[in-house]
Amino acid sequence: MLKGFKQFILRGNVVDLAVGVVIGASFGTLVNSLVKDLLTPFISAIFKAPDFSGLSFIINGSNFMYGNFLNAVIAFLLVSIAVYFFVVTPINTLISKTRKEKPIDPTTKKCQFCMSEINIDAKKCPFCTSILS
Repeated sequence: MLKGFKQFILRGNVVDLAVGVVIGASFGTLVNSLVKDLLTPFISAIFKAPDFSGLSFIINGSNFMYGNFLNAVIAFLLVSIAVYFFVVTPINTLISKTRKEKPIDPTTKKCQFCMSEINIDAKKCPFCTSILS
């Protein structure tokens, strides 16, 4: 019974998932710190208010706290922007520089007489029946 459990735990998928969760949690902390400590102060400088949670309006005695929602939207946008510009863009650039695709060998050619697209190994054009050199 323990042998089966050991095989299950040491299987690649479980270990990879565990490593991904730990790295993801750590990365989440890093991105949140970037947004909270660097990007949010820019909003404070522009709007002169670092927190919008106090914004609300009242209709028929009901208090609508739209400031909290505004804070959440701004935080989402800042996290999305930070992830895109500081993670996705550099990774895509790195991958495109390291991945060199081989040029694809042509499989067709044009008949010099009728300009039809034909197999590269053809000796005779199937369209105009000319013998190819």
